[in-house]
Amino acid sequence: MKKVAIVMGSDSDLPVVSAAAKQLDMLGIPYEARILSAHRTPYEVAEFARNARANGFGVIIACAGKAAHLAGAIAAQTTLPVIGVPIKSSTLDGLDALLSTVQMPQGIPVATVAIDGAANAALLAAQILSVEDKEIAAKLNEMRLEMAKSVVKKDESLGGKISY
Repeated sequence: MKKVAIVMGSDSDLPVVSAAAKQLDMLGIPYEARILSAHRTPYEVAEFARNARANGFGVIIACAGKAAHLAGAIAAQTTLPVIGVPIKSSTLDGLDALLSTVQMPQGIPVATVAIDGAANAALLAAQILSVEDKEIAAKLNEMRLEMAKSVVKKDESLGGKISY
């Protein structure tokens, strides 16, 4: 089974990034987490990205705030799928990170999830891996069925009325 890389620009991103790790653990998907900065450790970022496929990774999740160039810096060095997670910072409520992550030039794509959307990044990584892994696909299908059951149960308990 391919691993997922979770790369964050700073340890201050850990509270958000932990949602991705939790989701991958729930699905039984192996991952490795790293702290690498597009601006403070650019050579290490490039080396990591260039060697990611050879090191057994199938997808890379890149989480960063503010200028948020990490996902793009990684995507420029690998053809593996890269999923960007813009992190909300005290500046601009994460809009700066969102725009920095999503606005990639043609030829260097980065899939981007919502601001602080690390759990969805993990699910998207799982869906990418599920193309070749039937076990992951089955777990994702079961997860969707459980979500649907939960909504049906809530609808039934509502009973068509809203209490106030």
